[in-house]
Amino acid sequence: MNFINKRILIYKWRAYNYLDVCQTFIGLGFEIEQIEQHLPSYDEDAEFSARLSKCLREKEYDFVFTINYFGVISDTCEQAGVPYVSWSCDSPLISMYHESVYNECNYIFLFDKSSYLFFKQLGVQHIWHLPLAVDTGRIEYMIKHAKDLKLYQNIISFVGSLYERNEYDRLIPTLPPYLQGYFDCAMEAQMNVSGGNILEPLLTDEICVQLQRHYHLEKSKRSFSDLRLIFATTVLGFKVAKEQRISSLLELVKKYPVSIYTNSNTHNLVKVDYRGSLDYWTQMPKVFYGSCINLNFTIPNIKSGIPLRVWDVLGAEGFLMTNYQPELEMYFELDKDLVVFESRRELVKKAGYYLEHEDQRLCIAKNGHEKVKKYHSYEIRMRQMMEHLAVI
Repeated sequence: MNFINKRILIYKWRAYNYLDVCQTFIGLGFEIEQIEQHLPSYDEDAEFSARLSKCLREKEYDFVFTINYFGVISDTCEQAGVPYVSWSCDSPLISMYHESVYNECNYIFLFDKSSYLFFKQLGVQHIWHLPLAVDTGRIEYMIKHAKDLKLYQNIISFVGSLYERNEYDRLIPTLPPYLQGYFDCAMEAQMNVSGGNILEPLLTDEICVQLQRHYHLEKSKRSFSDLRLIFATTVLGFKVAKEQRISSLLELVKKYPVSIYTNSNTHNLVKVDYRGSLDYWTQMPKVFYGSCINLNFTIPNIKSGIPLRVWDVLGAEGFLMTNYQPELEMYFELDKDLVVFESRRELVKKAGYYLEHEDQRLCIAKNGHEKVKKYHSYEIRMRQMMEHLAVI
């Protein structure tokens, strides 16, 4: 792909890393323009498609860019003959299980390597693995000039959703006892697996046939997602995330002060200090910097990749304890850059150890920060992206 105008059109939505990406493109010399509109469907939207087509006719862009993949944008770019570049921050992207993923215009970057390999094996062209990143410069500047850091100090903190409004809790009263028991066992098994996802394989053909009588799968005609994928991720995956997070926080708070920052309902978290929700840009880095221990619980839908929270904690020079993910060892030294736990029992044990050993805790936080600052900035990631595009 030859960059002639160095002008790109970016679809704007509520992605946490949207501004970091935009600022990086500008720093690399691109002129960016934005298009924004709520999309009830990622697959098709005649009004938005017409509006995007008009933009592409009136000006010449090197490519259209989005965080995450949108089939309606891919189809519109395909018709207009304009390259479409996307970089995922969620996994799995149900929107990618769509015929448009085979469009010639697509240039797709996925942060989860297992998802990349899956679509690569399906024959999707122009697809690469590209981990997420962090802007340490922006965060360091904020921390240095902040006058309210004391307001964000914690012993142990977690920032994130509890997924308490998951579909499984609404669905379970409609299921027969056998399926309820089966899914409960499947989710309990998943909660005891660190760094892997076993939910989809446990949804056997026989179970899916029974499930179809009680769960209606709605999808577009061009989607090739199936019941197994949708139910394992958007139903069971969110329920498992809820149970993992609540049970871990309740186990920790038996021994240590624990704080949570979330939009979720926290009525089940007895003794956990609810501290409200946070603004991603202006407040969250202060929590990561000011907490003795920051927690990450990766939703099982992310099979191998490293979620954005990990990069953000390390970027703020926060000490991180996270569940194991296979890709962590590709970029970090465990127990030197961050600390991994593989069970609730190990989480509590290691939390106690590092609260008692401040020197080790601060050294690990510093190591993690220096590593992401040196190797995992948005500028480095976007240059890697441009290198792939330049050889097309």
